[in-house]
Amino acid sequence: MSVMTATSKGAATREAIIDRAYGIACSAGLEGLSIGPLAQAVGMSKSGVFAHFGSREDLQLAVLDAAGQRFVSTVLSPALKAPRGIPRLRAIAEGWFEWARQSEGGCILLSAASEFDDRPGPLRDRIVRNELLWREQICRAVQIGVDVGDLAADTEPEQMAFELYSLALTVHHDAGLFGFDLAVSRGRRALERLFRSYAPQSGAPQS
Repeated sequence: MSVMTATSKGAATREAIIDRAYGIACSAGLEGLSIGPLAQAVGMSKSGVFAHFGSREDLQLAVLDAAGQRFVSTVLSPALKAPRGIPRLRAIAEGWFEWARQSEGGCILLSAASEFDDRPGPLRDRIVRNELLWREQICRAVQIGVDVGDLAADTEPEQMAFELYSLALTVHHDAGLFGFDLAVSRGRRALERLFRSYAPQSGAPQS
């Protein structure tokens, strides 16, 4: 077996482990991950799993990164193809709502924030970093909305990003309790009301 073939096989095995671990973490959280049951689920020995992840924490970090990559591909990447301004912000919100539907078993990103918000360490650091990067993306989209005249000139990107985030969290919360369709219907109504609240006032100068 060539080195390249062995490397490719090793990468594929690692991805298969992460994929199975991701499914477990969706329902049980990152704290629900255990090397023993995971090894059994993928048909490997514990030592075989440890060959790809030096520790349980390394596995948790890899699953967290995989969740972030899936979130970006579901929410951010498609939204960036939408026209700048309100259409892009709406696309971000719609993608976020869709993420709630795909995460009916549980959203790792949300559960991880609750699990590790008061527990210093590499996992909390990674969660905070990812959250800050995501909020920067929302703020950038809001600022573009101001620049193109879709939003009032005095719009504070950080505040609007906070409100968009709050809306998405409520949709995720209600989707699990009351059903996705109802949650998204209310979320969309709230989203349009939010956009109206930030609309430029008629006749007001835009910077």
